[in-house]
Amino acid sequence: MDIIFYHPTFDTPWWIAALEKAIPGARVREWKSGDNDPADYALVWHPPVEMLEGRKLKAVFALGAGVDSILSKLKAHPTMLDPAIPLFRLEDTGMGLQMQEYAVSQVLHWFRRFDDYQALKNESQWRPLPEYAREAFTVGIMGAGVLGAKVAESLQAWGFPLRCWSRSRKTWPGVESFAGTEELGAFLSQTRVLINLLPNTAETVGIINGKRLEQLQDGAYLLNLARGVHVNEDDLLAALNSKKLKGAMLDVFSREPLPADSPLWKHPRVAMTPHIAAVTRPAEAVAYISRTISHLENGDAVTGQVDRQRGY
Repeated sequence: MDIIFYHPTFDTPWWIAALEKAIPGARVREWKSGDNDPADYALVWHPPVEMLEGRKLKAVFALGAGVDSILSKLKAHPTMLDPAIPLFRLEDTGMGLQMQEYAVSQVLHWFRRFDDYQALKNESQWRPLPEYAREAFTVGIMGAGVLGAKVAESLQAWGFPLRCWSRSRKTWPGVESFAGTEELGAFLSQTRVLINLLPNTAETVGIINGKRLEQLQDGAYLLNLARGVHVNEDDLLAALNSKKLKGAMLDVFSREPLPADSPLWKHPRVAMTPHIAAVTRPAEAVAYISRTISHLENGDAVTGQVDRQRGY
């Protein structure tokens, strides 16, 4: 079995050694320009078109939870990847726990009014504030996939009212479910903390805009853990400046790295991190890939395959 590997920043020698150890008989090589030798599987992140074009592969694995970079290249270069070749994304592989940590810590930060206390500290004010009512601090999760389910599960332990919104209705215990564009307004209207975990598709680009932000409860918060293109940043700034939104925590942006002249840097009610909410954990990823390849070779059922039409 031959596997080609390409990632512009990963420790490629470590990955090759780990994959060969986890997959008996596998020959793993780093793909470089001009390498047209046969391969059975490709493991990639932002792959060059020439790496995949014309190859007869059993499957391609994206080395992350999102596949939008591959799908966007496919739009420009439809022959890059034969439609019959399965495309897989990493399912969880440690990302679920990281998302849980991030979401729980930020929701509690806002619920306990630590943002307000930091603002008072900056003004040298010693002033206890009224507590928020837990039953009124509803958390709404946009995107009800593997990571959305993990985040909802972690927040249930804290007793917050929970709701989710996605393309199709979910039946998560203790979570109110909304589905489809026709129910998005109702979902937002009772949401105090909006957590975005949507996939990046043509339908979700710009979905968090002025109209949708206006449908949130007054004084709501936005936590964006998915993709920057989901949020209209000008509309977000307008909602913050009008105090419709009380705060935003952003891990992703429409342009990355965030340009130095972006007003988001200096906005007093915007906090941010540099796209680190959930990173690929190598050991867990190797375990998932090796297990999935074994299932594919044996003809067993697998999970994580991407529906290219849906985009996830």
